[in-house]
Amino acid sequence: MKSITIKGSERESVGKVATKALRNAGLVPCVLYGGNQAVHFSAEEIAFKNLVYTPNAHTVAIELGKTTYNAILQDIQVHPVTDRILHIDFFELFDDKEITMEVPVKVVGVSPGVLLGGVLRLNQRRLKVKALPKNLPDFIDADISSMEMGNKLYVTKLVSDKYKLLHPENTVVAQVRISRAAMKAAQEAAKAAKAPTKKK
Repeated sequence: MKSITIKGSERESVGKVATKALRNAGLVPCVLYGGNQAVHFSAEEIAFKNLVYTPNAHTVAIELGKTTYNAILQDIQVHPVTDRILHIDFFELFDDKEITMEVPVKVVGVSPGVLLGGVLRLNQRRLKVKALPKNLPDFIDADISSMEMGNKLYVTKLVSDKYKLLHPENTVVAQVRISRAAMKAAQEAAKAAKAPTKKK
């Protein structure tokens, strides 16, 4: 999985006054969990642009002086009116420990059902996976190249040796629905077939 580097500074004061002063200075207060103790730090708000405002999933290399921590974004608080980032929680990664995170689904191939007028519906845009950090995928490919009209693609078709999908086996990832136009055409064709032919 691709990694984004964020350069920040550890913060000594973690009270409300110090936090407000950070935000006024254009900085985002953050906490890194998962290690022996929580690490409080801050970084410029613009540094999180490629991490937060994207449909993609990334790991994060947090550089605090001479120390670098590998992590994933765990939680984010955003101002309800201005959409400014108020606070971010990160979770530290370790090479030998599995981690759980949501990974985006990428549609691959062309569905025969869609070519015949069906409508592709992506039921799951993200899937929760559990894996070692080195095995976390950038995307989970959903191959629709064999999906006919009315077919469903279940999560069981997307299994991998590198990670576990944390969803029930009957979870529908995508389906090809019959469009209204195709349904109407099928109904009209059925009526035409049943209609008696006039004798000359």
